[in-house]
Amino acid sequence: MNESLTLLFALLAGDLLGILFFGGLWWTVRKGVSAKRPALWFVGSLILRTVIVLAGFYFVSNSHLERLLACLLGFFIARFIVMRLTRTEENTTCLIQKNRHAT
Repeated sequence: MNESLTLLFALLAGDLLGILFFGGLWWTVRKGVSAKRPALWFVGSLILRTVIVLAGFYFVSNSHLERLLACLLGFFIARFIVMRLTRTEENTTCLIQKNRHAT
């Protein structure tokens, strides 16, 4: 397989892992705040998300540093994508008001 194509697949795998990790974090926070045992939700989610992502990095990299770095880049790109998609109107308004107050 062409090395460029392999790195592209590693980048896309990192995107998927990042969406799973940060999307799972967003979902956990939304569900955990109203749960009867929020600590169990947060700790369980952290362990599950971390294990899945680390296993994904391990299998995608296959002992190649370039693949690992491409996967990590995709992971961080996914962080910004999830942050943009999960932004609520309330959070945006709050940020705008804080910026106006600071000036």
